[in-house]
Amino acid sequence: MTHAGSQPRGADVHFPPPLVFVIALLAGVLLRYAWMPLRLPASRAVGIVAGLMLIGAAIALTVSARILMVRTGQSPAPWKPSPELIAQGPYHLTRNPMYVGLTLLTVGLGLALDSLWVSLLAIPALMVVHFIAVLPEERYLSRKFGDEYVRYLRRVRRYI
Repeated sequence: MTHAGSQPRGADVHFPPPLVFVIALLAGVLLRYAWMPLRLPASRAVGIVAGLMLIGAAIALTVSARILMVRTGQSPAPWKPSPELIAQGPYHLTRNPMYVGLTLLTVGLGLALDSLWVSLLAIPALMVVHFIAVLPEERYLSRKFGDEYVRYLRRVRRYI
């Protein structure tokens, strides 16, 4: 992250959002082994297949968003400036494809590893990211892109 005044800043985000999902994953594993296993109420095969499908969707969504960021010269770090508004590819479907991707990845890992704790903690993780990253990013983008961003908000959902 940059220091105030040293370089142009992006959104007022102070904690890397992916770390929130890593913490949720670790907390889910800890809960499973230290307190109580919470398993998927379905066969192992169903959990593995569903988990792998969600993991595949998460990777596709996140990688396609990342490719667009690289092509437009942007950083995925929300505290860095955004040179342009991206509204194509996965950003045409959701305003936050990387956060949706991280949520799907966490749910998918929980299902594939038969740890329902991990899957369940994906939702509180997204809620934390909503407040520490999504809302500050939306304020920043609204200030920076004005009416163009307002039109984008009307066309594209925040998550799904």
